[in-house]
Amino acid sequence: MSCALTTRRQFLAASATSAAALTFPARAAGDIGGGKPITLVVSYPAGGGADAMARLIGPKMADALGQPVIVDNKPGGSGTIAAQQVARAAPDGTTLLLDASSFAVNPALFHKLPYDSDKSFVPIAVLAQFPNVLVCTPSFEAKTVADLLKLARAKPNSLAYASSGNGSAQHLAGALFEQLAKVELTHVPYRGGGPALNDVIGGQVPLFFANVASSLGQIQAGRLRALAVTAATRCRALPDVPTMAQAGVPGHEVMEWNPILAPAGMAPAVRDKLTAAVARAMADAEVLGRIRALGGDVFTGDPAQFLKAQQSLWARVIKERGITRE
Repeated sequence: MSCALTTRRQFLAASATSAAALTFPARAAGDIGGGKPITLVVSYPAGGGADAMARLIGPKMADALGQPVIVDNKPGGSGTIAAQQVARAAPDGTTLLLDASSFAVNPALFHKLPYDSDKSFVPIAVLAQFPNVLVCTPSFEAKTVADLLKLARAKPNSLAYASSGNGSAQHLAGALFEQLAKVELTHVPYRGGGPALNDVIGGQVPLFFANVASSLGQIQAGRLRALAVTAATRCRALPDVPTMAQAGVPGHEVMEWNPILAPAGMAPAVRDKLTAAVARAMADAEVLGRIRALGGDVFTGDPAQFLKAQQSLWARVIKERGITRE
């Protein structure tokens, strides 16, 4: 898994310059929904990772389909507000959901959802996967994951890790780490990844499972120290940092990703056109460059199988660790 030096902030800023209506010169008139604009309903605010991905691939999809692609941000409820809107939309291909990895977490995290995650949607694609990295305050006494585990086992719950909130990707990464490594840490939830990262840099909390791209600059500047990446292979920008498996915690692979889903009941021919358009967008040199600059890789597997596997993984972790939204 590659990792270039471009920061997540640069990526988001560049992507945010796209207009809300993302059009691209069409080769032929599109016929999905009678040629009407296709709306990518994004489950998170403008300027975030999901929004940046939508604005990056939107013009390429428009080119492939021959009709406009529009981004519509509907944040809130950990993605459930946008998902509910798309679940109720006509399955003609003109309304699609661009979500984040929380889509696979929400069925187990919420007591009740206003839609059925398994039956209300048809998976079109999983766009890309991005690794996390376990970072610590530079002065933290543990120099390796093995050191961390030794400290944690000697004094259960004495070490804390920050997250952007209960049920967040960082929280779940920490919970899975505890489960696999058989240790007990103290979870400190924040209202957002930025404040959490700042407090780890400042030494208020020693540990954080950060996005590689957003933390890379801080690691290189010495304000954070990387202990392990949560991918199957090392990151080229952090060649001296082991994977979790290499560091002694096999099975701890936690990625952030963005799926595209459509309302259930879509005609197979429409689904095939959308799938082909997304595949063409993801193969574009500009798209590939941006994703790899963030340390990510384009997803190449079966999206339906992947979503089921992710739902099963996080449902088990949430149940066994007793994780709630509160």
